[in-house]
Amino acid sequence: MGHSLSPLLHRAAHAALGLTDWTYDALDVGADELPVLLAGLGEEWRGFSVTMPCKQAAVDAADVVEPLPRLLHAANTLVRTDAGWRAENTDVAGIGTALRAAGVTEVGRAAIVGAGGTAAAAAVALASFGAEHVDVVVREPARGADLLRVLATLAVPTTAVSLAGAVVDADVVVSTVPVGGQDAVAALPWHAEQTVLDVLYDPWPTPLATRVAAVGGTVVGGLEVLFWQATVQVELMTGQPAPIAAMRAALDTVLDAR
Repeated sequence: MGHSLSPLLHRAAHAALGLTDWTYDALDVGADELPVLLAGLGEEWRGFSVTMPCKQAAVDAADVVEPLPRLLHAANTLVRTDAGWRAENTDVAGIGTALRAAGVTEVGRAAIVGAGGTAAAAAVALASFGAEHVDVVVREPARGADLLRVLATLAVPTTAVSLAGAVVDADVVVSTVPVGGQDAVAALPWHAEQTVLDVLYDPWPTPLATRVAAVGGTVVGGLEVLFWQATVQVELMTGQPAPIAAMRAALDTVLDAR
């Protein structure tokens, strides 16, 4: 999390909410270490933002698991409650709000490129827009099993497509491909009528974002996903509405300085 902007967002929120004695810092914790860490923490610990590779471990270690992280078997948020640690997933809200902010109101045919934990969150977000069909574009079909399971549970028709030579005709596309696979995704035949959300934000722009913008498509960056999922985390952890303007101002200040 060394490059993460999450601390910036949460600290700005705490300051705006008057929570001057709250802190938000990065911890380097492995998946195997997470249950031990949680068991030893005092009541002053209110919550965690969880990144890979600990999202599945967070579900397994939680005392209470909400339906969404149970479906995804991935939690990016842990919140202290009277019943213990509760697992939540705000990635879905982050993706959905980022797409709505870009003008997406409904989805006919969609595509998800990649099949990791974020891809499953994207599936739920796309289903919330009424997606009629989702193409799952993966390098190796076997890697898409969990994602296909989620889509089947949501009763969304799907087609698994090999990344090699794929033609992505969907109107809305979410790419969860890491930096190392960007060139192959950028080389696909994109067109101006598409809205493409790339969940990466550092480095930015990615080869995919550059390519989609070059053909006139609408690009949504992963920074928007990070921002909006963080606003939901703030509300879960503090019990107060997120100070969106203050969080956005803090983010803009850092980006302007880059």
